[in-house]
Amino acid sequence: MYKQTGTRLQSLPQEAIKMFINSFDTVLTDCDGVIWLFNDALQGAPNVINRFLEMGKKVFFVTNNSTKTRDEFLVKAKQLNFNISRDGIVSTAYLAAQYLKSQKFSKKAYVIGSTGIVQELDAVGIKHTGIGPDVLTNGLASFVNEELKRDPEVGAVVVGFDEHFSFPKLIRACSYADDPECLFIATNTDERFPLAHCVIPGTGSIVRCVETAAERKAFVVGKPNPFMCETLIREHGIDPGRTLMIGDRCNTDILLGTNCGFQTLLVETGIHKESDVEAWLKSKDPEDQKLVPDFIVSKLGDLLDYLN
Repeated sequence: MYKQTGTRLQSLPQEAIKMFINSFDTVLTDCDGVIWLFNDALQGAPNVINRFLEMGKKVFFVTNNSTKTRDEFLVKAKQLNFNISRDGIVSTAYLAAQYLKSQKFSKKAYVIGSTGIVQELDAVGIKHTGIGPDVLTNGLASFVNEELKRDPEVGAVVVGFDEHFSFPKLIRACSYADDPECLFIATNTDERFPLAHCVIPGTGSIVRCVETAAERKAFVVGKPNPFMCETLIREHGIDPGRTLMIGDRCNTDILLGTNCGFQTLLVETGIHKESDVEAWLKSKDPEDQKLVPDFIVSKLGDLLDYLN
């Protein structure tokens, strides 16, 4: 009834809200900007997540953040009083490793990213190279003619967030990806992270650089790509028709829900707000319509009153 209407949840009658709460068995939630912000839990978020678990609902933290392993996310979640288990955490570093494993990949991966990715690759026995700084010290000609050595064992390029991203890394990645037999994987395509005093380019900015130079598109394992949904169905048996996706970014979180047939809930503690949704509702572009959530709340903690 409320599919992609951008309805303010608290405007509904109590009975309708109760029906909504009872309409899903599985909750997928983004992390940054939804349940926590940096190292602090958002108000009421642990109570809501823990109450969902007490009600018998499956809960998964689904994050496009590729800088940490699932174990590292679990430590953070426990410190912030979320009663989640390791199986309830799905990160893009984990998904990238699982994708390569599903392809029976046995070569080496060139990684633009951080330790989160390589530790997840280690966990499934996949060799890797490329992590850490790689700078242009003696000029481009010297790098290309003397320093650049292509590893014949590399059969995949994996691109995630990398604070050491550089021109030499771009050269290496697109040179490997120039081979059509080389797998080309991106953790996510989040464009940017706006802060109060600056904008931090996101993984999507790095991915687009490599895609442009390689003249091919990466396979994206993170939101809004359905691979995340396929993994959850295969490993945990979730029912898309009884799943709720909660997020703060409509072009990843809500679009994942749209792509996978989930119900969707936008919280306004992160990137997108009700004003954005209103603009998309007025748009005649069908791609904009896909970004519209079913429901909107100011913050996740607002749900607590309806869960008792």
